[in-house]
Amino acid sequence: MEQFAFQFDQNQVYREYCQLLQISPGQITSYLEIPFLPIQLFKSRKVFCGSEDAEIIFTSSGTTGQVPSSHHVKHVKIYEDSFLKSFRYFYGNPEQYCFLCLLPSYLERSGSSLVYMAERLIELSKNAISGFFLHNHSELKITIDELKHSGQKTILFGVTYALMDLAECGVQLDDSFIVMETGGMKGNREELPKAAIHDYLKNKLGVSTIHSEYGMTELLSQAYSTAEGIFSCPPWMKVCIRDPYAPNEYLGHHVTGGINVIDLANIHSCSFIATQDLGRTFSEHQFELAGRFNEAELRGCNLLLS
Repeated sequence: MEQFAFQFDQNQVYREYCQLLQISPGQITSYLEIPFLPIQLFKSRKVFCGSEDAEIIFTSSGTTGQVPSSHHVKHVKIYEDSFLKSFRYFYGNPEQYCFLCLLPSYLERSGSSLVYMAERLIELSKNAISGFFLHNHSELKITIDELKHSGQKTILFGVTYALMDLAECGVQLDDSFIVMETGGMKGNREELPKAAIHDYLKNKLGVSTIHSEYGMTELLSQAYSTAEGIFSCPPWMKVCIRDPYAPNEYLGHHVTGGINVIDLANIHSCSFIATQDLGRTFSEHQFELAGRFNEAELRGCNLLLS
C-alpha cells in the first residue's frame, strides 16, 4: 500500500488511470482495492516514476504486426537483485550449474530482459561450456553429450518452440539436466496447452518433468514451476485472479480468470499489472496458467489509449 501511494504520486500514467477510476491512496484499506494497470499501456505510454532518464529500456518481442511493450527501468541493479534472489530462492547458487540457453527469437533482437537475465546467469556459472545457442542444434547436441558424460548439473533454458525443435533432433537427456521452458511459440508453432507441450518434451527428451519460468518485459520478477505447471512466486511477487466480467472483483482458488500481478521489484514503474493471461490460484503463493484472453490486443480497460 505504501508502494501504491508512492507510484500514484510519482507515475503520471498510473495516476491518470487511477483518477479515471476515481480511486486514490486515501480511499484504500486493502491491497485488493488497488487498481491494476492494463499491461497494454506499456505499448503506448512511458510507465515510469519521476522525470529522470531510465538506465535501461527493455522491450518485448511480440509477434508480427504487434506493437512492442517498453519497460523503462530506472536502476538495472534492482532487476539483477530480483532475478538473482529469485533464482537462488528456487534453485540455489548459479555457480553449481551449466546454462545452455536456447533463445533464438530473443537473441535476434535487442532489448530483451530475458537475454539480460540469461547472460548474467551464464556469467555467474563460471562454466566455460555455458552459453547461448541459436539454431545450431548439432553443436548443442554434442555439448549435451559431453555434459551427460561429466555429470555436470545443467539447466537447458529455452523458448518453448526452440525446445520443441531441439527435441525433434533426437536429443536425449538424463537426470543431471533441468529443462526449463519459457516464452511460448512466438508465432513459430501452433499454440498448445502447457500440459501437451510438457508431455511432448518429456517423451522426446527422456526427462521426468519440465520446469517453466513465468516472466515478462513489464515485470522485474519471475515465478517458477518445478513440476506439473504449478508456479510459485518469490516473497515479493503475488498473483491475484480477477473476474473477467467484473475486473475489480477477485475470484477464489481453483477458479479461472485474468491474472493480476503484484511485483514489488517494479519500484519505479508500476507494481500492479493486469496481464492478458488467464490462470487460477491454488494457494496464496501458487498458480497455474490457463492460456490467454482471445483478441488480447483489443480487450477492455484501455482508458488511456485514446
